[in-house]
Amino acid sequence: MRDDRPFGGVDPPAAVFFYSRDRTAEHPERHLVDYAGILQADAYSGYNRLYAPERSPGAITEAACWSHGRRKFFVLAVVAANARERARGKTSAIAPLALEAVKRIDVIFDAEREINGLPADKRLAFRRARVAPLVFVLEEWMRAERARLSRHSDVAKAMDYMLKRWSAFARFLDDGRICLTNNAAERELRGVALGRKSWLIAGSDRGDERAAVMYTLIATARLNGVDPQAWLADVLARINDHKITDLAALLPWRWAAERESRKLAA
Repeated sequence: MRDDRPFGGVDPPAAVFFYSRDRTAEHPERHLVDYAGILQADAYSGYNRLYAPERSPGAITEAACWSHGRRKFFVLAVVAANARERARGKTSAIAPLALEAVKRIDVIFDAEREINGLPADKRLAFRRARVAPLVFVLEEWMRAERARLSRHSDVAKAMDYMLKRWSAFARFLDDGRICLTNNAAERELRGVALGRKSWLIAGSDRGDERAAVMYTLIATARLNGVDPQAWLADVLARINDHKITDLAALLPWRWAAERESRKLAA
């Protein structure tokens, strides 16, 4: 998925969903076979070969997601299990280092909110001046504290998740197009995860692939502020008589612009 809303991108935002029957590496490799750009995601090992320098048509640039890194500390600082225990009248200790890590990472998140919606070059300039020092101090603190911890410590494991991938976590400091997190993609997947609790089955792989196409259309319309139902109803009613060489005119952002111009003309 690509979502340009967090910064002032030139192109309209869009979403693309792909179906995979399992989580093996062959699927993302097939989906991105012709892609050579930035991939912001968690540390799923199925992406590893995409980052290989010898990959054709070129290595994909890895950008780590700070929400995934923060979450590991947050779980230790305010553990869900502790919440359940407190509900039963019990109390549990909060990991002080994990809480401190969350606080330091939240300062970076707060700074990033100031540049939401700005063009990539302005985001980059702001990051170099204001965010990079915060990231540098966080890394120094984390490496110093990690050296004092046992490798079996849960906090150490949370730190290792970030420190072992630090170049990928820090990559947003050198490219204004990269977001701090991949939350935009995660939000669009939430509907799929929630829907699984209500739906039975798609019936076949082909059914799942068609569902992915529908998710692509609906999510892209929503990203562009277009009512998916109104857009699809209008497009399906007109597409049979529309020029096959100009299907791009029916894309949500162009459809919305045409509809607005018709209103103004009337």
